Amino acid sequence: MSLNYRIQDINFDHMRKMTTDFGMIQFSKLNTPDIESGYTLDDNARALIAMCQHFELTKDAESIAYICIYLSFIKHCQQKDGLFLNYVNDSKRFTPQNSDSDLADSNGRAIWALGYLVSLEDILPADLVREAASMVQKSLTNLDKTYATRAMAFVIKGLYYYNTKMDDLTVNSLIVVFADRLVQMYRHEASEEWAWFESYLTYGNSVLSEAMLCAWLATGNREYKNIAKSSFDFLLSKTFDGNTLRAISNKYWLARGRENHTQQAGGEQPIEIAYTILALDKFNEVFDGQVYADKLRIAFSWFLGNNHLHQIMYNPCTGGCYDGLEEWYVNLNQGAESTLSYLIARQIVAKNNVAAQKRYNTMEIGHIAERERHYT
Repeated sequence: MSLNYRIQDINFDHMRKMTTDFGMIQFSKLNTPDIESGYTLDDNARALIAMCQHFELTKDAESIAYICIYLSFIKHCQQKDGLFLNYVNDSKRFTPQNSDSDLADSNGRAIWALGYLVSLEDILPADLVREAASMVQKSLTNLDKTYATRAMAFVIKGLYYYNTKMDDLTVNSLIVVFADRLVQMYRHEASEEWAWFESYLTYGNSVLSEAMLCAWLATGNREYKNIAKSSFDFLLSKTFDGNTLRAISNKYWLARGRENHTQQAGGEQPIEIAYTILALDKFNEVFDGQVYADKLRIAFSWFLGNNHLHQIMYNPCTGGCYDGLEEWYVNLNQGAESTLSYLIARQIVAKNNVAAQKRYNTMEIGHIAERERHYT
């Protein structure tokens, strides 16, 4: 018997509940925001992307107020050297954790969010676009010092989106710098059996392939496109099992040489599903055929119960998303990362549904016109 998974309406209630006038709170105890957990640049960058998506889909004026909050938080985190701190406590002060942690990925996510906002220049207020563009420009001085793999990928995505409107030669040259670094990693590690940038699959894997595709779109370098597709198709072969997606677990990384072993259940996080859906959406835009679109729908059904526990990962009553799918249970806390992951993924599904309806309407109009010509 096949299962049909019902997609709920988009609901921003929990995201709004988690947001103060300063930014989006990091954690939640069940569906109650935990203000003592403070705030992170990571979450507010994701929140900015989610709310920009929402405005792009709906033109809802209320979205602008939230975009302003998240953009202001990112500006608060940017330092004089253009780089960003990540951790802020409930008193709006930076915490010692910023000195003890690698902030490269957080910086990359900030650039991604800012670039995405700039790419919506045609529909967003000009002052918001100028603010985001100014922060990107401020970051450029030290950005080339980024070497962390996923941080480079996030940066490529952000600079690609930025340059869809700004067409800045310096930005384009930085895209090449980071993409070439990923190319070198791929050449070093890839083989006929293992088409990947590293000797293992860990977190945020889809971002690497998507970044290479963005680099190709920005530069026209065909090697970037070829690596993007070969690496992504390899990744999908390791994470899709028929009509089910099983994300790489944060407890059991998949190392080369053990890739044929059955993955252990548990440790699947919504952020990994969202990254996969973001990449599938971009690949679906570039490559003909239905393969990526079909996998996108399968990936999203993970939230709706198409997972190893057959449990819904989204709370339609609150608008929150559960924090993780473990071996025997669902982590019912509804923190910022998981909720934003769901909302970003859900809005990609909505965007694709709108696009599909437009294509259908165009086809219908064409058929009607053809019939009219036939009978006149």
